[in-house]
This record gives sequence, structure tokens and C-alpha cells, in this order.
Amino acid sequence: MPYQLLPMDNPTAPPLDISDRLRSQLVYFMTPPDEPQVPPLGPKDYWIDAVQAAEWFADGVFELVSPLDGERPTSIELSEEQEVLFEWLTGHAIQHVRVTEG
Repeated sequence: MPYQLLPMDNPTAPPLDISDRLRSQLVYFMTPPDEPQVPPLGPKDYWIDAVQAAEWFADGVFELVSPLDGERPTSIELSEEQEVLFEWLTGHAIQHVRVTEG
């Protein structure tokens, strides 16, 4: 795997190896930086809300809004790699991650 996620808010958790594909999908799951609970983040940092991550992991799906049809979100089943991500996030109580090259 060419990338790793480093857990910035839980230094005892191990890093998670991720693919380039999952790295590009992190924007689907990140909390917008202007939300009040999101601290200032670096350029390779992401904040993924713990409650939302737990919900996606439990449901096995997430909703994605198409730029072509902003009125109807589509439910998408989590891939195996996305499930691993959410298991890692929820299992280690991680919200703040940093992407590094593996």
C-alpha cells in the first residue's frame, strides 16, 4: 500500500496502510473544516466525525451526493477497504488522521 493514515488523536493506535484509491476517497468521509468541532488541520490532515464513522460502519453504507444531481443522494455499500478504515477509526477512537506516503 502506497499510503498510511497516522492517528493524530490516539498515539497508541497503529498506522493504517491504505491504497491510493482510498486516499482519494477520504474527502467523501471528512467533516467539513468549517464545522465547529473540527480543529485547524494541516494540508494532509482529515477529520472524520466519530459518530458518523460509527454509523457508516454499522450500516455498511454511506450516502454520496452527485454533482450532477444534488437533490438525491445515492447510498453506496462500503468496500472491504472502507470497512477496514471504519473498523480502525471506531475501534481506536480516532477522528483526526494524517496521510503519509508508506
